[in-house]
Amino acid sequence: MSPRTVLILGGTHEAHQLAEELILQPWLPNLRLLTSLAGSTRTPRRPPGEVRVGGFGGAEGLAKFLHTEAVAACVDATHPYAAQISGHAVEAAQRTQTPLLRWERPPWEPALEDRWVDVADLDSASRWISAHPHRVLLTTGLRNLEAFQACLQSWFLVRTIEPPQLDRPWPQARFLQARGPFTLDAEVSLMQQHRISLLVTKNSGGSMTQAKLEAARQLNLPVLMVQRPRIPPALTVSDRSAVVDWLRSQLA
Repeated sequence: MSPRTVLILGGTHEAHQLAEELILQPWLPNLRLLTSLAGSTRTPRRPPGEVRVGGFGGAEGLAKFLHTEAVAACVDATHPYAAQISGHAVEAAQRTQTPLLRWERPPWEPALEDRWVDVADLDSASRWISAHPHRVLLTTGLRNLEAFQACLQSWFLVRTIEPPQLDRPWPQARFLQARGPFTLDAEVSLMQQHRISLLVTKNSGGSMTQAKLEAARQLNLPVLMVQRPRIPPALTVSDRSAVVDWLRSQLA
């Protein structure tokens, strides 16, 4: 019997955990587990099973890949802000009639004592900071950092997994490379050391980087929260056991 191919659109901690669990499932003796990584980081954690790196060439390219690789089921476990690949996955799955499940982290919710300011996107965040100068801890990732270079009255501590590649100097910024998880004590210390007065982050959810929100709460700092992008609807779950159960039903 030919192996049943499961494609995980990955790059997240959750996708790595899913691959680790699936590779050990006794009810999947004939499984071909394939995780796709976008290639946005140079040193990604490689999950068990087969791994491919790079884009597909849009929805059409992904549809061709699903057909060529005879994918029996696809799990979209990408980052909540990876709207493009999630949209392509919905379209490609519809074209090829491939079962698709999105595994999405629940968003963070503010506590009563939190001081969140919701903004729609990074450009909106940049405009807000231009009108309200701060010493900023910026934790929105590598993309679109150029939007914040126009905030000339603010100072930025830019934390990313890998060094950003910018087209022009950014004298108002200091760069820090670090990968979570982070502890509450470490986050409080970092914010105090650099006299941070504003945290800017995406509502990624999950526990890997949640400590920065707790630190901002403890220090009574405002948080500029970039909301999640809209993604075409798909069958969605928020925990790993539900993903495993769904795959069991699809591959039975």
